[in-house]
Amino acid sequence: MEPYIKCAECGPPPFFLCLQTSDFPVLDPSWTAQEEMALLEAVMDCGFGNWQDVANQMCTKTKEECEKHYMKHFINNPLFASTLLNLKHAEEAKTADTAIPFQSTDDPPRPTFDSLLSRDMAGYMPARADFIEEFDNYAEWDLRDIDFVEDDSDILHALKMAVVDIYHSRLKERQRRKKIIRDHGLINLRKFQLMERRYPKEVQDLYETMRRFARIVGPMEHDKFIESHALEFELRREIKRLQEYRTAGITNFCSARTYDHLKKTREEERLKRTMLSEVLQYIQDSSACQQWLRRQADIDSGLSPSIPMTSNSGRRSAPPLNLTGLPGTEKLNEKEKELCQMVRLVPGAYLEYKSALLNECNKQGGLRLAQARALIKIDVNKTRKIYDFLIREGYITKA
Repeated sequence: MEPYIKCAECGPPPFFLCLQTSDFPVLDPSWTAQEEMALLEAVMDCGFGNWQDVANQMCTKTKEECEKHYMKHFINNPLFASTLLNLKHAEEAKTADTAIPFQSTDDPPRPTFDSLLSRDMAGYMPARADFIEEFDNYAEWDLRDIDFVEDDSDILHALKMAVVDIYHSRLKERQRRKKIIRDHGLINLRKFQLMERRYPKEVQDLYETMRRFARIVGPMEHDKFIESHALEFELRREIKRLQEYRTAGITNFCSARTYDHLKKTREEERLKRTMLSEVLQYIQDSSACQQWLRRQADIDSGLSPSIPMTSNSGRRSAPPLNLTGLPGTEKLNEKEKELCQMVRLVPGAYLEYKSALLNECNKQGGLRLAQARALIKIDVNKTRKIYDFLIREGYITKA
């Protein structure tokens, strides 16, 4: 572009005069560029809506003219609206491929200090979003006696800086572990375990084995890996079932349904024969024989066996406990009475143990056998029978 040279005879060109005077229209023929800038400055000084003060500051327009012009050209102008919309879309496109910001998940439980759930959560404190004890909890101790002074030699200064660098690497490892816990949702351990139980047993074993590799990949990639193996397991099971049909000479699904029904009937007959062989082992024990008869009656009626079979193991079983006249017997149902007779437990003690297990299960959201044994200090076999009975009857749930 050629530089402008002012001519003494002709004077400056008209466009140059407009730039000097700013008296040309921009948005409205009756408003000059100078008045547009004065309007914007007045709105900025007086505030939006104070049109009388804006008009007083401009001196060239009335209150109504200022309001109408501003609303028409700066608020409701479709050109400006589309420009802002395009800028918004551009900003969204700019941030579309960047990292997704962390969103808070479900509010974690707030267990009491030193409870079983608090230990399961590794001492996590939800109100502070931090842990009671950090990973490498005493890393700061190595820095407590370090003091940088001017008299330090170069070697001593380098050693102190090396200690600080080591401390920084330990802080990074601490933050890395926290990020893994946060990304994979490991704080709420109960919810994590419930999600894991939706898989078949074989996939659960794989889940347990591959959990240590979750720190290498992200949570989405890890879940996709497990889901793909769960799908593979389902496909393999279906292929095996179809191969069984093919081996049996079945070529349509109508015949397959008949085959499955007959197979189930054969399995039930085999189970009855197996139980008959079992009862021969207990034929000399009247108590064991009665248990077998009750179990057989439950199976014939379509129910699961209510009382497990007990073995002599070379010694005679103790006779069932007589509950007649014992306090608390009237509070038990028939199945609870049978349990107390079988494990030889007085009703009062059973009700106390049951209440303790129910309370702990409600607090924790579930109960493990090890926790039940820690709560009631009796014979471990009796604890196991009480725990299994409460699980089977639906009083408590497994953790």
